[in-house]
Amino acid sequence: MRFVLTRDTAEFAERTERLIAERIECNVLATVFMNVLDGVHPNSSALFAYGVAYGDEVRFAALRTPPWPLLASPLKSGADEFVELWLRADPEVDSVSSVPATAQAIASAWERQTGGASRSRLREAMHILERVDDPPRPARGGLRVADAGERSLLVGWTRDFVTEAGLAGAAQAESIVDGRMRRHGLLVWHDQQPVSMVGVTPEVAGVVRIGPVYTPPALRRRGYAGSAVAAASRRALAQGAQRCMLYTDLENPTSNKIYAEVGYRRTEDWEEIALERR
Repeated sequence: MRFVLTRDTAEFAERTERLIAERIECNVLATVFMNVLDGVHPNSSALFAYGVAYGDEVRFAALRTPPWPLLASPLKSGADEFVELWLRADPEVDSVSSVPATAQAIASAWERQTGGASRSRLREAMHILERVDDPPRPARGGLRVADAGERSLLVGWTRDFVTEAGLAGAAQAESIVDGRMRRHGLLVWHDQQPVSMVGVTPEVAGVVRIGPVYTPPALRRRGYAGSAVAAASRRALAQGAQRCMLYTDLENPTSNKIYAEVGYRRTEDWEEIALERR
């Protein structure tokens, strides 16, 4: 496979369109790319790559918007060649996120070429839903689109979510919230006041991704998250999506249980690996 680096959004969009549409594992990559096009990462020097096989078929795609991880579609071979090329343009890359086999292959190649070390930072499960089941314990209240007056609250919740999950991006919480609100992509469960937040991405190839889902600690164990996810998923399907997907932390049995109760089924794993120079 021949790898190509570019900072040209039009080139990346044209070359990877078919791959992204065919592979559900590319959904995160696709929605992050939408954010780049929408200006959600105004201070980020986005870098893109794609892999071309025989017959000029694109079989791999990757991108990074610092300070977030390198996102990569599944890669069967060529990790060393890809990492060698990537490091020429982005030597400061400090994490990679993909299906486990690909994340681990890229991390191992990075170790060989830099002398650094890697460690698994987050292991997730990918879940798919095609039909919503009613929550076994419906919460009081209802779902609605967040309004502008709730921006500060949602920025704070986004920071709390990122910090609690151990992810990068707390400093970018305002731009994240602003970008989602422009697309009506932040919903709240309202029970006399906003009590839980649910993100909803734009549809990509018939798939809408749900997340992040966040309920403040003092308001948990009341069924808000499960009811909010069920309602958000039902809303997305009613608006034309064929499937919904979401990611859960494998070390959080509560979230895995409540989303299974409303119809989500685990189909794939995902891993984020930190890359640490010595």
